[in-house]
Amino acid sequence: MAESDYAEGLKPRALARVVFIKLTKAIAIIMNSEKIVFDYSTPKVLCIEMKGDWQLSVGMPAASKVTLELADHTDITQITFDVSETIKWDSGFISFLLHLAKECERRKINIVYDGLPEGARKLLAFVLTIDEKKILRQYVHESFLERTGGKVLQVIEKRYVLLEFLGELAISFGRLITGKSYVRWNDFAFTVQRCGVDAFFLVSLLSVLLGMILAFVGAIQLKMFGAQIYVADIVGIAMVRVLAAVMTGIFISGRIGASFAAELGIMQTNEEIDALKTLGVSPVEFLVMPRVLALFIMMPLLTLYADLMGILGGFIISTSMLNLNPIEYWHHTQYAVKIKYLWVGLIHSLIFGLIIAIAGCLHGVKCERSAAGVGEATTSAVVTSITGIVIATAIITFICQILGV
Repeated sequence: MAESDYAEGLKPRALARVVFIKLTKAIAIIMNSEKIVFDYSTPKVLCIEMKGDWQLSVGMPAASKVTLELADHTDITQITFDVSETIKWDSGFISFLLHLAKECERRKINIVYDGLPEGARKLLAFVLTIDEKKILRQYVHESFLERTGGKVLQVIEKRYVLLEFLGELAISFGRLITGKSYVRWNDFAFTVQRCGVDAFFLVSLLSVLLGMILAFVGAIQLKMFGAQIYVADIVGIAMVRVLAAVMTGIFISGRIGASFAAELGIMQTNEEIDALKTLGVSPVEFLVMPRVLALFIMMPLLTLYADLMGILGGFIISTSMLNLNPIEYWHHTQYAVKIKYLWVGLIHSLIFGLIIAIAGCLHGVKCERSAAGVGEATTSAVVTSITGIVIATAIITFICQILGV
């Protein structure tokens, strides 16, 4: 299509817009070309004359324009400047000169900066003295013994930090009992809602699916002996005794523990915790105690709810796919699940609640004051919580085995 046909097809406003854009570009090119003039009157010397407005807001010539001139005149050994006294410049002017300096260094061309404004010379000299290689992180090689010793010292330091935090938490709990604490019960009620009601849906989903999985796995082996009815025993005992508490703890550590660490970490970054200390208010008492109490109370309730949902999941699979009698399944569950198993599960949940709350709050309060520090604190809180849950489960299981529970 010819250009005239294309113009005729455009609407008047669109045509005017196209003409305006092209005209603006043409004017910018003409103005930029007037800002810089190349003088070759002296042999092997390029004198760059600069005038006008060298600011980013109005545009400026590209450094590649000088590069093309140097490519066309390979005999240039020195560059000088002739700058107008009325020139206006900003950081874009310095960036132009910096690119030119690097190009001249690569071509081994000498630059004389005497013709530049005094402020530009000082700023350019400062920029050129910065060694980019020194800015990069230096990785120091450490021997195996140095790394091992460093890790041991970190573990010892973290142990002291944990003991100090637990001591402050115990003092805050004592002040709470005596009625001298700064705990805001509105915050406590809001945290209870976050830890409990807001988590019901996902706890229900995970627990039902876990009960279904246990029923499937148990039925595969029990079918060989015609003992599918004992699926009720497997699901009931496993869920009530340990699995419901463990799965709820892992879910809460990822959802609530991480949020505790992130919230307190942001407060630490914004110096809100320092402000509380300045006002004479203990951050552990004001921020940590409501979160620890809320999770300590809600974890057993969530575990009981997860017990019911897990048994319900096993009931659905057993009655719909294994053709078991619903009444018989219910009676087997009642017979298999003892009250002592329920208490073992609740003890698990109480300990898990303390581990998750303490890990999340500790990493949040002690995090570094940066975005990376908050992210690392959040990750560390989840990892520490899950690791503590697994270790606590092993210890409690071993104690129950010794006691015959």
